[in-house]
Amino acid sequence: MIHKDFPERLASLRRRAKMSQSQLGEYLGLTNRAVSKWENGICAPSAKNLISLSKIFNVPLEYFYAEVSPPPVKNNISGMESLRELFRTGRGPSSSHTIGPEAACLRFRTENPDATKFKVILYGSLAKTGKGHGTEAVIRKTLAPIPCDVELNFAENNLPHPNTMDLFAEKDGVLLSRARVLSVGGGKIVFDGETGVVPLIYPHTTFSDIADICAKRNFRLWEYALQYEDSSFFEYMRTAWTAMKKSIQAGLCDEGILPGGLGVAKKAKQLYCREHVDESAVTRENRLVCAYAFAVSERNAAGETIVTAPTCGAAGVVPAVLYYQQQKNGYSDDDIVRALISGGIIGNLVKTNASISGAECGCQAEIGTACAMAAASLGELFSLNLDKIEYAAEISIEHHLGLTCDPICGLVQIPCIERNAVAAMRAINSVNIASFLSDTRKISLDNVINVMRETGNDLSNRYKETSEAGLAKLTI
Repeated sequence: MIHKDFPERLASLRRRAKMSQSQLGEYLGLTNRAVSKWENGICAPSAKNLISLSKIFNVPLEYFYAEVSPPPVKNNISGMESLRELFRTGRGPSSSHTIGPEAACLRFRTENPDATKFKVILYGSLAKTGKGHGTEAVIRKTLAPIPCDVELNFAENNLPHPNTMDLFAEKDGVLLSRARVLSVGGGKIVFDGETGVVPLIYPHTTFSDIADICAKRNFRLWEYALQYEDSSFFEYMRTAWTAMKKSIQAGLCDEGILPGGLGVAKKAKQLYCREHVDESAVTRENRLVCAYAFAVSERNAAGETIVTAPTCGAAGVVPAVLYYQQQKNGYSDDDIVRALISGGIIGNLVKTNASISGAECGCQAEIGTACAMAAASLGELFSLNLDKIEYAAEISIEHHLGLTCDPICGLVQIPCIERNAVAAMRAINSVNIASFLSDTRKISLDNVINVMRETGNDLSNRYKETSEAGLAKLTI
């Protein structure tokens, strides 16, 4: 008989592995709802799934039945990945289901310039949620104008990864090339035969250590980052900023209803154009910053191109804050890129020590992190000292602690779009407070990141992108 504490044991193992319910479900070929039901004690897994769970978490099968101590917690944090892994350009609304497949198709099309027809087969989670996440539509848009057949294969279970896809290139009916690609999360893809291992290029994993290095070498945060990134990184970030600006500009011109069935109208253009005759400077700032955040978030929800910062669902916060400042004060693109890199360091710290996944730690991990990144970016733009930048980022996270991830119908629309706008304004407020009161603060950024992780672990799974509680229960 399964141990009475099985739900808690499973949840604990999953969190220690830094795995979301969705990711575990994908490994098992199930939905995140199934995993959520196990962790809430609603039902129990089959013997076959128990065996799979023991292999995934490297624990004896008896651990799920008897009084066995859990495996010890190991701190494997030895460095941080490149900021390229944090800022990815692609089509929303999902990094694994749209940005990853788009990147795979772009590469495959480049490798097969003579192709007259493409075919793509989606397996596992990509097949099961391909229509809902817009995977099919993104594939066809990416390979256009060359015709493409997309097939959903629900039968194949012997897969190397839940997000597996096969791509075929033909010329006049003759097969030119084929490739198997795994979309392993965060927009990252692995072609068959590649390892997919991401190097840890930053040796420091806490803000306190980074601040010490910056103090000793008289570095700004962006200068610290450039010590470890490669020579083409700054240009990579220029391209990312250009994409961010384009998403704002396109969103401000867009109208109509977002896909998905909720009937949500696009509001960015309305916000941008609805200027009051006697509008104050403060009201104008609020309106424009919110319009920019709405613009990006609506582009994401519509399956258009955005830049993760740090995720698709929170992609509107950072560009909204920085674009407003550039339009108002005339900062150069390179000024903005330096600010963006500085904010990226904060995002990387949260990603490394806590999570940027709503399915793992709730919306505090996505919008809270985006707010902190925007605040740090703005602090750099204003040439604030490192202590004030840290304080601004800490305030931003602290006042998002416990925020739930409960989008209605699982769509990144309600409340996600408005949250981007609210968080953008909160980032500006955080910088204002920090610029005056940094010498009075009591909590470090490292401490509040750890609290975010602990809060996420304690947060009910019903509020972690499962559509089981909170706003997600409302009928629209």
